[in-house]
Amino acid sequence: MTGDARVPDKTPVGAGHTAERGATCAVRPAERGFTLIELMVALMIFGLIAGAGVAILAFSVRAQGATAARLDDAAALARAGSLLSADLGQALNRPTRDEGGTLLPAFSGDGVSMRFVRGGWSNLDSAPRPSVQKVGWLADGGALRRLAYPMLDGAAARPSAPVLSGVRAVSLRYRYRGAWSDRWDGTAAPLPDAVEMVVVRRDGVALRQMFLTGTGYVPTPN
Repeated sequence: MTGDARVPDKTPVGAGHTAERGATCAVRPAERGFTLIELMVALMIFGLIAGAGVAILAFSVRAQGATAARLDDAAALARAGSLLSADLGQALNRPTRDEGGTLLPAFSGDGVSMRFVRGGWSNLDSAPRPSVQKVGWLADGGALRRLAYPMLDGAAARPSAPVLSGVRAVSLRYRYRGAWSDRWDGTAAPLPDAVEMVVVRRDGVALRQMFLTGTGYVPTPN
């Protein structure tokens, strides 16, 4: 036997291929996809995000509805103030008669209602009627209402029209020569100088407004 004799390679044929296949099989489980726990965690996170989105959307809808309601109420209050200001600002010294023929003062009122004659009644359809109108204001049925009469004398009022809803109570006062009174019967003067109205809303909020009466009226000197 010579010195360069070689030891035969006893490695089984295909052993290298088997090792490579084993390494390949060892990494295959990590390449198959998500596990059940990972899927459940992903679904839970998605549910939390979706729930938060629904909650934010619902809050936005409620906030928008509340804002719209507040804006509508503020607009109704502004319209009521403008209409009452227009009525009182054009009040006239014009006595009237009721259905029974009794003479009434030009302006009369108590703590919850008032009645007077105003000018500037527009006649768009050219109806046979005067340009002045007898009107009234009162609180009834949870609303501030306006009365209108078709004629100055001997006519009943038409059905009242609600001007402002959500009203719990109304308080009226009348100012003349610096003094306030809860009642006006035309004894001191035909018209008061100003009218104060306090409206208590259904939520308990009280709103105080003051209106000049008969801006073109000139009282008779005493």
